Amino acid sequence: MNHILTNVETDRLKFRLLKPDDFDAWLPLFYEDNVADFLGMDKSLSAKQMCEKWFEKSFGRYENNLGGMNALEDKATGKLIGQSGVLIQTVEDEQRIEVGYSILPEFWNNGYASEASSRCLEYAFENKLASTVISIVHVDNIGSEKVARNNGMSVEKSINYHGSPVRIFSISESHWKGLRLK
Repeated sequence: MNHILTNVETDRLKFRLLKPDDFDAWLPLFYEDNVADFLGMDKSLSAKQMCEKWFEKSFGRYENNLGGMNALEDKATGKLIGQSGVLIQTVEDEQRIEVGYSILPEFWNNGYASEASSRCLEYAFENKLASTVISIVHVDNIGSEKVARNNGMSVEKSINYHGSPVRIFSISESHWKGLRLK
């Protein structure tokens, strides 16, 4: 599981594995408008069913060494505030390394997604997981687009991904290193 960030921290966040006990804390995300679209989920499912699918997929990633989303805890309070991680994705028949991020609604607009995903980028490049890292962002998800741009990513292409219109944002290791020197 070299794609999983465990025992990793940022100034405000602690990364850890997702646990079944996190289910109730994570459920509120799926009551938000557009979240099903943004996460490529079946909108006909209830919030609870979407959360169950999310957890099945997350644990499946862990078990199959496909990277995964880490739970993010606020270091000051210990509360679950979101998830972020390094994922192995297949995009147009090519395996790519993605940095993913989702933050619980009550913690939106506090910079947590940028902080966590920036640390994931650092982890991916420092561990030589890829020479270019992507983020897959639904075309209507302005918040996630801002996070990708804050990380120095730019639009590589627009595609249809699992039935949803998305933009593939990417950044090369050399560009990332250049940004860190500024």
